[in-house]
Amino acid sequence: MPEKSLKTKTITGVAWSAFDKIVGSGISFVLGVVLVRILMPADYGLIGMLAIFFAISELFVGSGFSSALIQKKDRTEIDFSTIFYFNLVIGVVFYIILFFAAPLIASFYNTPQLTIITRVLSLNIIINALSLVPETRLSIAINFKIPAIIALLSIIISGTLGIIVAYKGFGVWALVIQSSTRALIRTLLLFILNKWKPLKSFSWQSFRQLFKYSSNLLMAGFAATVINNIYSVMIGKIFSARDLGYYTNAKQFPEFFSTSITSVLQGVTFPILASLQDERARMITVYGRLMRFVVLFVIPALTLLALLTEPFIRYFLTEKWMPIVPLMQWLCFARMITPISALNMNILNAIGRSDLYLKVDISKMPITIIILVITIPMGLKAVVIGHFLMSLLAYFINAYYPGKMFNFGAIRQIKEMSRVIYATLIMSVIVFGVRILLPTDLLKLIICAPLGIAVYLFTAHILGINEIREVLAMIQSLLHRKKPFIKLT
Repeated sequence: MPEKSLKTKTITGVAWSAFDKIVGSGISFVLGVVLVRILMPADYGLIGMLAIFFAISELFVGSGFSSALIQKKDRTEIDFSTIFYFNLVIGVVFYIILFFAAPLIASFYNTPQLTIITRVLSLNIIINALSLVPETRLSIAINFKIPAIIALLSIIISGTLGIIVAYKGFGVWALVIQSSTRALIRTLLLFILNKWKPLKSFSWQSFRQLFKYSSNLLMAGFAATVINNIYSVMIGKIFSARDLGYYTNAKQFPEFFSTSITSVLQGVTFPILASLQDERARMITVYGRLMRFVVLFVIPALTLLALLTEPFIRYFLTEKWMPIVPLMQWLCFARMITPISALNMNILNAIGRSDLYLKVDISKMPITIIILVITIPMGLKAVVIGHFLMSLLAYFINAYYPGKMFNFGAIRQIKEMSRVIYATLIMSVIVFGVRILLPTDLLKLIICAPLGIAVYLFTAHILGINEIREVLAMIQSLLHRKKPFIKLT
């Protein structure tokens, strides 16, 4: 890909993805806060109990084929159609499995109402199976404008409908209807706006070729899915639906920031890095710069959220949610590590080493289980602290191969982050000092949030963090439609 084209596509992709995550997620955040104020912790706990079953189903439906299609250089329409039909068949199979397994799931948690909830929510598996290939085609074209528009519309419509149902007193069904409506609208709009139809053909040769790459991602994804959801399973089984509801919402807000940043950069950078897989030196340069941009936002944002968790929860979510304050603070620190770890794994996929991706994810499973077994008897807070420790260990594990293959391992990465860490520490001291002097939660939020941002930006400028200037220049160039300033190489 020519240098100018690469820069333009990356800037445009990041801009539309950022629009999607900032505006779309911002609206989702507001709608979510309204729902949280109406619903009870146990309502969220019921949905959390099913998370692992749907996550595993969605994983097998995708089977890593999206990444395989992006990574493949000579992909054809036969490839797209083959994967489309495979996803649809697997989606139907998993729906049938969950339909008949629903009573067993309800029995496992000793919660009878999970039977009907499981059967209704399982329809999302088929709906989402239809959307994978159209979305992948847009990702390959580095076209994030259409997905951004679709996400915004689906969030607004489904979120509004969920709030109406919640106000009517339907409890957990507000979350069910919100989720199902969002999936349906998203899939319909992907087909309407993407203007793509599958061919009436299926190629076993194409399937075998793509599955050779995606099979490792499938197994790695299975390991990651188990790791990410085992906490919800154990909390729901050993504690209560209410406790699981506390955990679910405690991680919701840190994940809002962390996932937004991760998905923007990962969604855009994977096709970019994959396009550079034959230009190894250039790819590593781009990879290093992307790493610095990740920490530029995620570390200060989640640190500021941790500092303001208590006034935020009390003011926006009311006293009934105050038990999640310490949980959310620990999860803020856990989630600030996630985007960096994700980028380390992303480069392995980009160079076609899904086998290494698999090895890394499998190596983390026994450590996760050991930490969970140790912390569960100590209570919910101990489980969350253990989750943070696992996230920290996972970062060093994920950074092993980038260090070995590209001389860009954990130690070098931490050195690259050091100035951002220093600026964040200075911001933390000032915000903490001001926060304890202010009398009300509202004042703490409206004064400390902008103060923290201002202190961080000023300190970053003093410390010579060049990415700050590049981000400002990028925003200016986008607003005035000038030649992009940001340099990828």
